[in-house]
Amino acid sequence: MFTLEQVRGFVVVAEELHFGRAAERLKMTQPPLSRQIQKLERSMGVTLLNRSNRGVELTPAGSVFLYEARRLVALAEAAPLSAQRMANGLAGRVAIGFTAMAAVSTLGPLLEQLSGALPEVEVVLHELVSNAQSDALTQGTLDLALMRQPPTDRAFSSVLLHREPLLAAFPAQHPLAHGAGPIDVRDFGETDMIMYDREGAWYFDNLVTAVLNGVNPRSIQRVVQVHSMMWLVAAGRGVAVVPSSAQRSTIAGVVFRPIKNHGAERVELFATWRRDTSNPALQRVLALLVPLSIPEETDPGGDTSSASIYA
Repeated sequence: MFTLEQVRGFVVVAEELHFGRAAERLKMTQPPLSRQIQKLERSMGVTLLNRSNRGVELTPAGSVFLYEARRLVALAEAAPLSAQRMANGLAGRVAIGFTAMAAVSTLGPLLEQLSGALPEVEVVLHELVSNAQSDALTQGTLDLALMRQPPTDRAFSSVLLHREPLLAAFPAQHPLAHGAGPIDVRDFGETDMIMYDREGAWYFDNLVTAVLNGVNPRSIQRVVQVHSMMWLVAAGRGVAVVPSSAQRSTIAGVVFRPIKNHGAERVELFATWRRDTSNPALQRVLALLVPLSIPEETDPGGDTSSASIYA
C-alpha cells in the first residue's frame, strides 16, 4: 500500500520531470525521493516514470495516475480544514422545523440570513405543527423548531422571533367587511364563524377563544390550517380571526379589519432548541438569532403592531 508522502513526491517529480529540482521543492535530498517513487511503483505494480540520461518522462500509466494523485493530495490537504470548519460550526447540517404560517412571516428572511452568513451549512426543512416539533426536538430529529409555544421543560431553551396581532377576516360581500375603523368583537354574535380545531390548532384556538369571550356565533366550523380558513372565508362560509401575516395571502375575496380594544392576545413565534445540543452548526445559527430576539414582555400600552427580528 502506498503512502501520501509517496504520492506527493510523485506529483512533484512529475511536474518537474527532474529529481533534483523536485527534491529541492520538497526540501529533501534526491536519494530518499528516488526510493519513495520506487516503493510507490512497486506497491502499484506499474512503472510511472521512465528514467534515462536525457531526463525523466511520465509513462502512460504515470500520466493517468498523475490526475488521480493530484486529487488525493488536494483532498488530504483540504480534509483538516473541512474538519476544522465542521467543528467550528462553519459547515455542517441543521434540521429546522416550521409551521405553515411561520413560512409566511419568518422562514424566508431567516433562510436568506443563514445563506449569507453560513453558506456551507446545509439547512434541512420540516413542516410540522408545534406539538410534532416538540416531539422531534426530544427525539433529536430536529435541531431548531420555529413553534408557537415553546415547551416549559428546562431541557429546552427558546427566544421570541416574531409577534403579530390578530385581525378579523371577512368575505368581501359580508356587511361588516366595509365598515370604517376596527371591528367590535360583539359584532361577531349571531354570525357564522370559522374557528380553529381544538386539538390540531390548540394554540390559535385558545387565542381566538380569549378574543371572542362572551360572543355567541350562530354556527362554528373548525379547521386546522390558517390557509384552509382563508379559503373558506373567501368562499363566504363565515368570518374568522387570523394572524395579521395572513394578509400576505393571494386569496381574493377576503377583507381584513383590526379588532377594537384588542391587544393582549398576540400571535408569537419562538425559536426553540435543546440545551444539551452538541451541533456546532446550530450554535452558529443561534449566535445569529439570539442577539436579535424580541423581549417577551407585553407592552404596557397594549400596542398590537407587528414585531419581528426580520421586520
